[in-house]
Formats: sequence, structure tokens, C-alpha cells
Amino acid sequence: MSSSLVLSDVSFTWPDGGALFDRFAMVIGTGRTGLIGVNGSGKSTLLRLIAGELRPASGLINVTGELGYLPQNLILASDRRVDDVLGLVEVRSAIAAIESGDVDERHFAIIGDQWDIEKRTRATLVQLGLEKVALDSRVGELSGGEVVLLGLAARLLANPDVLLLDEPTNNLDTRARELVYEMIRTWKGVLVVISHDRAVLELMDRIGDLRDGEITFHGGNLSSYEQALAVEQEAAQRMVRAAESDFKRQKRELGEARIKLDRRQRYGQKMFDTKREPRSRMRLRKREAEVSAGKLRNLHIDRLKESQDRLKVAEEAIRDDDEIRIELPETSVPSEKEILRLSEVELRNGPVVSLDVRGPERIALVGPNGAGKTTLLRTIMGDLEPRSGEVDVRVTARWLPQRLDVLDDELSAAENVARAAPSASGNAIRARLARFLLRGRQADQPAGQLSGGERFRATLATLLLAEPAPRLLLLDEPTNNLDLASVRQLAQALRSYSGALVVASHDPAFLRTIEPTRWLRLETELEEIDPL
Repeated sequence: MSSSLVLSDVSFTWPDGGALFDRFAMVIGTGRTGLIGVNGSGKSTLLRLIAGELRPASGLINVTGELGYLPQNLILASDRRVDDVLGLVEVRSAIAAIESGDVDERHFAIIGDQWDIEKRTRATLVQLGLEKVALDSRVGELSGGEVVLLGLAARLLANPDVLLLDEPTNNLDTRARELVYEMIRTWKGVLVVISHDRAVLELMDRIGDLRDGEITFHGGNLSSYEQALAVEQEAAQRMVRAAESDFKRQKRELGEARIKLDRRQRYGQKMFDTKREPRSRMRLRKREAEVSAGKLRNLHIDRLKESQDRLKVAEEAIRDDDEIRIELPETSVPSEKEILRLSEVELRNGPVVSLDVRGPERIALVGPNGAGKTTLLRTIMGDLEPRSGEVDVRVTARWLPQRLDVLDDELSAAENVARAAPSASGNAIRARLARFLLRGRQADQPAGQLSGGERFRATLATLLLAEPAPRLLLLDEPTNNLDLASVRQLAQALRSYSGALVVASHDPAFLRTIEPTRWLRLETELEEIDPL
């Protein structure tokens, strides 16, 4: 039997009563399906429902075949061993026991036909660029990108028939992304991918657009979908223009009909008052005129109502998605003011870094996974102590971490912002959150229940409203959880920010849009490079 996903009449409501899906239906068969939609449309929640992490209020979810699921924000305990994450501990222990002379039947039962498990594991790790990762090493020794790849390796080793991936290229450098692209390109089963990475979506066999609790599928990749959508929206615009023109005409004809009817009524009243015909005949004519006028008036009113309905339907076909409005805090930094100085700072992962930042510089920080970009930013912020050297931050600095772990998961988005900005009024906080499309339920929902995109926006709102206003912003992979429109808004805001910026990213296209004044590459050392 071929693998598939089938959802029938699925409804899901958050604990606070907010309904996300109502009698939702979807069928996905073999092939690569890209799942897109604006932040907060429910993409990650949908995958969590399929994976069994959430339970629907009603409806059926049927998965044919073994299921594998890689969540968007994979959080692994730093002290876990790599072989534990990969699910190899029992088999490795059983093999080791037999090799040492313990021939207990339980060991053979655990191993089954997995005698070559380490060889297959090594092949999978090499496939994903993790050839240097030892099975006995700890998760805490890996970079954010390596953790994502390790999670993906664990899913691939389970050999699932149905694989769900939520933003699988987040935090990955160029080489690692290419390896994931190749894995996606050669996938033979059912694959459902949530991604804002255009390169991933160009590999899809079809695109599913999730909006307003419903999904629409289009055969082909993202470019094909966008072309079809552009044609559809152009046709919808023409329909709106035609419907508007018809609506105006019907309003005009109704007005003209009312004027004619008023004239007839005045003439009939005049004839009645002057008694030019017998009273009984004039009464009959008056009743006939009133009936005729009523029919004519109702005819025009009905036509106007039909025209208005057509206009409403046409307008609903036009997409008018809300976009976040990012307003960075008003601040300024004199061009010669020293903002940050790192003097022979030896990072926890080895490199020795020296850096001098002056004035409103915008620095793009690049480098491969594991090079220490996040370690460098955490060292600047004081979260990590360097092995040696001096870190001197001379202005108020804030940072947006890659894992978005600065929020208290038990507090709502509004409460998190209030904690960072105690002097801000409740109205000011909610106005700021509304600019980030966090209104009503989302603003009051515990941060731990927010989607990846919602959590990013709540974190950014908390960061930007924090007191005092930052004059140095450190951003670690800021585009990971944003849809394409939000990435554009963020880039525009960063271009106009008058403070200093250090942005670590594996997305060179995004980095170019913020117009860096310097490009720095961190690998074995920190060096200035030409723009990518």
C-alpha cells in the first residue's frame, strides 16, 4: 500500500477558545509537498496534529506508513549523547555486550538485523555533513545548525514512509543547505515541508497554501505557483473593477428611477387635487401607479443588492494579507563613538577574536556551522565568559538569539513585553504587539504556545520596546521564522536603523538587503571579506 496522509473533518481549538481549524480536510500522497502561508496561519500546528503532538477536538487523521517529524525549533538537552538522539544506545550496548562475551538472548533480540547500524549511521551523518561528529559526543558540543542536522539524521535513520519537516534549513550554512536540498531532491516517499527557503520550495512537486483555516493545492514548485497566483490575482482585480463599475451603474439607475417615480407621484397628486377626472378612477390609477412604482423600485433595489454581492465576492478573491510593521527604536550613535571592543578574546570554541566597532556600523557576520558565530554574540552579550581577553560593550545592547529563548514561556507576549519595559503603558504595549500582528488571543496566549513566527515577533517586540532603547543590536539568524513579506519588512527597518548592528546569518540575499558597511567571516579567525 502506498503511503499517504488523510485528514477528514479535523477541528482544533486552542485552550483559550481560539479556533484554528474547523472541519479541515486534506489528502497528501507520495511526492514532495511544500506548505506555505503567512505567519500564524497554522502550518506548524498542522504538522504537530499529524505527528500526534496535539490532539484535534474532532475529526480523523490517518497516516499510512511510518511517520517521521522534525519540528521547527528542535530543543535537545545539551548533556544528551549523540547516539541517544539517534536512537542507537540500546543497539550499541547490546553489540558491545555480545562482543565482550555476553551472549544473553535479550541482546540478540534488541539487535535484530541491525548489526550494521553504526555503518549505516556513519553513512547518514556523512550524507548530512556530520562526518566529524562522534557518536559519544554531547549535544552541547554542537552548533545550532549541527543540532538541526542531527535531528534530521535521526529521522532518516528511522527510515519513515512519511516525513514532516518544519523549516529544515534554519541555522544551516551553505554547504549544509545543499546537503538537505539533495536529500529532499531524492526523497521517494511522502514529504511535507514547511519552509521560507525559496530553494527548498523550488524542489517541490506541489505547493499547499494554508490560509483562513483551509488549504489550496497547486501542482508544481513555488515559481509555478507564484505565476499562477499572479494570473489569478490579475483576473480578480479585473473582476473587482467590473463589479465596481456595475455597482455604480445600479446605484445611478436606482437614483434615476426614484426621481422618475417622485415626478409621477407629484403629477398624480396634482391631478387628484384639481379633480380633472372622477375620484374613483383617480383612486384606481393611484393604486395602480403605486403598485407599478413599488415593483420598479424593488427591481432596482434587487439589482443593486445583486451587484453589491458580486462586488463583495470579487473583493474577497483579492489577497490583502497583513504585514508586520517593524519600527526600530529611535536612537543615534556618533560616527566616531566606540561602540564595542574585543581585545584578543579567545572564544569557548577556540578562535581568538579582535574587533572594534565604531558609530552606526552594520556588520554582516558569516561563517560555516560550528565556527562560533552564536558563541561570539553570546560572549559579547556576557552570556558566556571568554577563555581570555577583554570584551568592552560601551552602549546599551540587546540581542535576538537564534533559539528565541529570551521569553518566559509561562507569560503571555504582552506580559513579556511589560517585564522588559516596566514604564510602558498597557495600551502602548498592545499597540506595539499589534504592529507585529499579535492581537487579542495571540497577545494574551502563553509564549510557549506561540508558533515559530509568532514567537519571533513577540521576541522582537520585547527586544525593541525594552528599556533603555538599545544602541547596539545583535541578531542571530533573524529570518529563520519569518515569511517572505516579513523578511522584507525586517530588512527595510534594519536599513533605516541609526544604531549599530551585528547580524549573523546564512542568508546572503537578506544580508545584502540590509546594506552592511562591513562583512566579517568567522572560521578559524575573524577576518574582513568582500561582500558575498
